[in-house]
Amino acid sequence: MKQVFKRFVGFQCFLLLLLIACSFGVTTASASSQKLTNDVFWKDTSNNPIYSQGGGILKVGNTYYWYGVKYNGAVTYYNNPTALNSDTSFNAITCYSSTDLVHWTFEGNVVTAATDGSTWDADWIGRVGVVYNSITQKYVLVTQYQGPNGKGTAFATSSTPTGTFTYDRLQPIITNVVNERTGDQATFVDDDGKAYLVYSNRAGRANIYISPLRTSDYLNVEPATQILNVPAGREGNAMFKYNGVYYVCGSELHGWNASKTNCISSTNIYGPYSSEFVMGSTDKDFSHVTQTGLFVSVQGTSGTTIIYGGDRWSDFAGNGIGYNQWMPISFNGTTPTLNSLSEFNIDAAAGTWSTSGGNNYILNPSYEADRVAQNALAGWTTWTNVTTNPNANLSGGHTGNWAAKQTGTAAYSATRYQDISNLPNGTYTLKAWVKSSGGQSSAYIYVSNYGGTELRYNINSAISSWTQITIPNIVVTNGSARVALYSVANAGNWAYVDDWSLVKN
Repeated sequence: MKQVFKRFVGFQCFLLLLLIACSFGVTTASASSQKLTNDVFWKDTSNNPIYSQGGGILKVGNTYYWYGVKYNGAVTYYNNPTALNSDTSFNAITCYSSTDLVHWTFEGNVVTAATDGSTWDADWIGRVGVVYNSITQKYVLVTQYQGPNGKGTAFATSSTPTGTFTYDRLQPIITNVVNERTGDQATFVDDDGKAYLVYSNRAGRANIYISPLRTSDYLNVEPATQILNVPAGREGNAMFKYNGVYYVCGSELHGWNASKTNCISSTNIYGPYSSEFVMGSTDKDFSHVTQTGLFVSVQGTSGTTIIYGGDRWSDFAGNGIGYNQWMPISFNGTTPTLNSLSEFNIDAAAGTWSTSGGNNYILNPSYEADRVAQNALAGWTTWTNVTTNPNANLSGGHTGNWAAKQTGTAAYSATRYQDISNLPNGTYTLKAWVKSSGGQSSAYIYVSNYGGTELRYNINSAISSWTQITIPNIVVTNGSARVALYSVANAGNWAYVDDWSLVKN
């Protein structure tokens, strides 16, 4: 009888545990998944800021080594992110290591700036990559360089991936290249271990090339093969390979600011390549307000995930928080689409990813993607019955450079909205930061088309300073929602909005 009772109690405990598990919902993230969060300043495992821009990733065994540049302006912006700066002076090339692509340990500065006119007393260092040469058994650092030795592609070597890297030589000219030197460049290592450099030409950047690095030691860029000509020019050039297809991607020339991601593809590394196309969804928020920086191929036991690593040059462009924005790419056949996420889970051992519960599903929520004053705002649709406002965005927002506005010199009615699809069903909270002149007949933030009654937050009373409003308990049942600012207003009335978020509870 006691054994029967024990079995009964055990079964009841099992049912209780199952009920508790079900009450918290099902997550697709495995036990070894780690959450990667964008739109923040990343910290290393010692809680110090990660300074790594214009860099690349090298995997050695199960460890990923991340190399990039630390600029003095990045330090300045981190300490005061309300004021952008133009300090592009070189501080160091940093190295971080990780086994999960989320928690990064600072391994040290593998190259540091000199101040005595010696080799690394550089005017500019940028676009860093490291590759391993099995013949020399050396790790080879390849970077753009301007300094006492001239201008060109510089090489340095180390016997370990964590350096220090010793300067070897400068290559000022690459055969077959217009203007003789690289514009933006990145290293790429193929499945057979062979290393390449993908890059544009220095001036104009209209030509995209690929070159093998010299097999014997990787200390020379071999003659170039041109794979694309695009008169508008490309920068941030980088390459990845997925299911036997090579993709070369780059950004448009917008200075330090954000861009759509333009790509070409081929089954042969030297081409011929496809016509250029825009990577899916990158036009909606200009690649999560970044330029193309690097790609990471995360090969695991259950699949392969390609991670897009975008450089957000917020230190020089003032376009938001965080220097590095990493997101997974999905494929429909050979067509890539960027998943612009503020949070996601990555399982490096399995090679899989899933959307995190804290993800903000609104694209271009802070209006930083658009770069300049204009009417059409990336990711947003505008309806108005009167064209009275020269621009739809406002210089100087709650954060960053921009916010959205509705105003006019005559009476007007206007809506700016975003339709969100592929929204997991569940209960959400909508937040936004607003200011308002007051006096409008109607002015409100609303959410609709989610499977329930439209919910509103009125802002037709005066709100003189940035104030966060909240619409809670949005029960999504149809996998979609519309969020919007709506106004029916008199001449001179205005409403501003910035920093939206729609997050699942």
